[in-house]
Parts: sequence; C-alpha cells; structure tokens
Amino acid sequence: MAVDIQPACLGLYCGKTLLFKNGSTEIYGECGVCPRGQRTNAQKYCQPCTESPELYDWLYLGFMAMLPLVLHWFFIEWYSGKKSSSALFQHVTALFECTMAAITTLLVSDPVGVLYIHSCRVLMLSDWYTMLYNPSPDYVTTVHCTHEAVYPLYTIVFIYYAFCLVLMMLLRPLLVKKIACGLGKSDRFKSIYAALYFFPILTVLQAVGGGLL
Repeated sequence: MAVDIQPACLGLYCGKTLLFKNGSTEIYGECGVCPRGQRTNAQKYCQPCTESPELYDWLYLGFMAMLPLVLHWFFIEWYSGKKSSSALFQHVTALFECTMAAITTLLVSDPVGVLYIHSCRVLMLSDWYTMLYNPSPDYVTTVHCTHEAVYPLYTIVFIYYAFCLVLMMLLRPLLVKKIACGLGKSDRFKSIYAALYFFPILTVLQAVGGGLL
C-alpha cells in the first residue's frame, strides 16, 4: 500500500484525513482535526472508529444512564408523600422514559438502526479532554484539533439526556395531571421541576468529569 509522505503532525490529536484512495494508493490531507467518528492512530492518520465498546465502557454508559432514573425515583418519592399509588405510576413512567430514551439513543448512533454502537478505544485520560491539547507551534497560533477521541462515549450521554428530557416533558405532565389530583397544586409537578434542575447538573458532570468516571 502506497501512502503519500508528509511531515508528521504536531500535538496528540492532530491527524491527516483521507482525501483519495485508488487501489493501494492513499492520499491524505494536511494535519488538522479528524472528522466525527474518527481518531488519530499512532502514525497520525485519522481512522474510523469501528471497535465495539469494552466492558468498562458499557458499565460507564450504564452508570450515566441510571443516574437520571435514580434521581427521578428519588424526587417522585420525596414529593409524593403518602400517595403510594400515584408514586408507583410515576416510577413506572420514569422507567419507561429512560428505557425509551436509551433505546432511541442507540438507534440513532452509528451504526444507525441497530442496538449496538461502534466506538474508539480509550487509551488515556487526555482522550476525554482533547480541547486542552491543541498545539501552538509558534506559541501564538493555535492549531485546533479538538475532536471526540472517545467517540461516542462523550456525546452519546448528552444525546441520551436530551431524549430523557423530551420524553419527560411529553409524558409526565399528562400522567401527573391525571393520577395525582390528590396532591396540592404546588406539589403536583415538583418532581418534574426537580428534573429541570438535575439534568443541567448531570450535563455539566458529564462534560467536566466524564473522563474521571
């Protein structure tokens, strides 16, 4: 296989994108940011993410997926008081919302339409924070090579939270209005209001601490 020879890329995450392939000849572009769904290899070429997530990756995704559900259940129980039947229906609805959000997230992720995902293997902690490793060759100009080196472990959680929030806003108010009539008007929607607070907190947690988890 013939590959065009160019100077090596600067920085940890700058790579060359494949421009043209003709038989055994591959032509790569200049060093820069890799497209979504790709990351640099040891030779600084952008390669598609085609591996399956490891066990630890699935455990991480499962943990991040369970956080909204546990918080939903906590606040539903907290604000429902002694209305156990009302709380039970809301618990089931929260479980349905999170389950459907998880399934939808997997279906819209690469490869689209199936319940599994392709990913790039996490090699080191800095893979989660590529924005901190943009090189500055002359200490003035910064070469921006920020991309999702841990694709899709970083953004898939945000997509899941977005689907959770949309499904909650579509389903929960109607259910609460129907079955929680015994609660005071001020208490009826408090579990939903709580979710509007903890979803932004979970988003910040994922954005800042995803690699540490």
